Amino acid sequence: MTGIRNRLENRLEKLAHTVFRHRLKSILCMVVIVAAFISQVPKTTLDFSTEGFLHKNDSYLLTYNAFRDQFGRDEVVIIAMEPPQIFNTEFFTWLKALHEDIEENVPYLDDVTSMINARNTRGNDDELIVEDLLETFPTDAAAMATLKQRVISNPMYKNLLISEDASITAMVIKTQNYSSIGKETDVLEGFENDGQDDMGIEDLKPATRTYLTNEENSAVILAIQSVLEKHARDDTRIYLAGSPAVTHSLKASMMRDMRKFVMLAVLTIAVFLFVMFHRISGVVLPLVVVVCSLLSTLGLMAFFGTPIKLPTQILPSFLLAVCVGASVHILAIFYHRFQATGDKEASIAYALGHSGLACVMTHITTAAGLLSFSTSRIAPIADIGLYASFGIMVALVYTLVLLPALLAVMPLKQRRFRNNGNELTAMDRSMQWVARFSTQRPVLILVVAFLIIAMSIPMIFRIRFSHDVLRWFPEDNVVRMATEQIDRKMRGTINLEIIIDTGKENGLYDPLILERLEKAAAHIETLDYGEVFAGKAWSLTEILKEINQALNENQSAYYRIPQNRDIIAQEFLLFENSGSDDLEDMVDSQFSMARFTVKAPFTDALKYHQLMRDVGRYFDETFPDVTLQITGMMPLLFRTLSNVMVSMAMSYIIAIVIITLLMILLIGRLRIGLLSMIPNITPILIMLGVMGALSFL
Repeated sequence: MTGIRNRLENRLEKLAHTVFRHRLKSILCMVVIVAAFISQVPKTTLDFSTEGFLHKNDSYLLTYNAFRDQFGRDEVVIIAMEPPQIFNTEFFTWLKALHEDIEENVPYLDDVTSMINARNTRGNDDELIVEDLLETFPTDAAAMATLKQRVISNPMYKNLLISEDASITAMVIKTQNYSSIGKETDVLEGFENDGQDDMGIEDLKPATRTYLTNEENSAVILAIQSVLEKHARDDTRIYLAGSPAVTHSLKASMMRDMRKFVMLAVLTIAVFLFVMFHRISGVVLPLVVVVCSLLSTLGLMAFFGTPIKLPTQILPSFLLAVCVGASVHILAIFYHRFQATGDKEASIAYALGHSGLACVMTHITTAAGLLSFSTSRIAPIADIGLYASFGIMVALVYTLVLLPALLAVMPLKQRRFRNNGNELTAMDRSMQWVARFSTQRPVLILVVAFLIIAMSIPMIFRIRFSHDVLRWFPEDNVVRMATEQIDRKMRGTINLEIIIDTGKENGLYDPLILERLEKAAAHIETLDYGEVFAGKAWSLTEILKEINQALNENQSAYYRIPQNRDIIAQEFLLFENSGSDDLEDMVDSQFSMARFTVKAPFTDALKYHQLMRDVGRYFDETFPDVTLQITGMMPLLFRTLSNVMVSMAMSYIIAIVIITLLMILLIGRLRIGLLSMIPNITPILIMLGVMGALSFL
């Protein structure tokens, strides 16, 4: 093994001589490579959605995308308003102005619903009328009292548009499902029909369409915030919430944090490099290497269309911190040798021959360990494993080629040793003391180390897994406070969706299925597990009961599901002919598939497990003859957390196995290779133990 190591070190020395003699060509080659990567950086995209945590082929995400393609986006923006009094003309006038301003000035809207235009279904003789709730404003106190009674008594309004205590009213904003990027407007659209009659369903599927992008989502939230500022009232508290608002706030926070972290990392590295080397070149050259490595990594991500997501925001700071090490090793040996000899070429060759192999081994084992995370079920963690390993390996190339070439062309001043080079620096003396202590007291060190490990291991089992997006914000964050307030007053801001597929056309005209849906809503609304509860549950049965009541002289006794299949079909047809498109959000065009929505608070994904399990079990038992699928934001959040737990265990095991094999292979001795893993694993165990201990404080 010694012979192999010597040959590798000799080859690294030869590489140094080659780079030195062809330094300008080497620099030009590196510049071309770096420039090619940098040219892709402007194409970098961002993705802070919940869906971004899952791989594109994840079964949960595929089900969710199929749901969105059929029923539209389930993520809504919620504006809750808490005025001194809701039911008065002044507030309704203000609400109408706000409603219209949002419809006119907020982009990418699909629908805006408030008490101004809430569905009001009523009958007039044999005519079914579906109109806006405030089609005409109440003109006197009696009319206002009648309106209040109508709103409070409407089951669909409760906890969707008005709180149970009638102190808060909400505006629900639904955005477009698909992105407008790349969509061209055809001025002849709708007039040409040549060959269109034979177009099949497969041709109409929006499979190639991109869902609303992060940039478009932010444009929606920013426009809403602008409108709210314009309509602000001293006597009315306004809360802006919903998962699109949370996503936008996460994006803004992450962009600020990423810039801050990168600047702090660069500044910290620069300060320590200057303290270590006392040379400008000792600061500039390592930073050039790590910055080029970072930009190359970001360029590769952009080239392959991999967006930056919440977890991958650590990638810049991580690469800056990890990739600088090899440059420090090379420069430390180079400066020491250069000061003694004054021969730049020989000093570069000596530095690569002395430390180059250690740098290669360090980068390979680090990249291999990170590459194990590319198997993660969490998409951004897999991205970190893949691109961080690339960044580390490309940093090695820049360290072995670009750094020596830059040293070769940069004018450097030789600094003579004082006292013939026999004087030790403070760092040298401290390192010698550490070496003496570790070699003279091995038993003490091993005993203390294993005691710390023994104390850490039980703490590891106390680690709590969590995916609580809202608690990532500080307690005084506006979006967090708004979401928590709406969750308290209107019982939830996030949805669980159940798709009921009868498998046959007009299968939802069956009164038995509709009655089971009605009973399911009543049952599920009783589910309460403390911090998580079913705040509201509804389906197309609510619309049907409204229709049936309206067609029976608006009598409340008829707020029920008809028992005749033909009557159900006729009532739905009358509703569709009334001009309302509300059924499109609840059922497919064939009346074979419907959605059932459950609203719950925005909290830790781990706490959704019992609610989802009980809802799924109830539907399985109640609907044995239909196909059921559970989807929505709630299952996606829970899927993310469950994937984290599985992927964490798998990735750590794979990383330990790969690094152990590499250490044995590179060192060439089984026993020493295995022993070398102890100091590698010990910090992980200790840190996990600290996390477990702190998780219960």
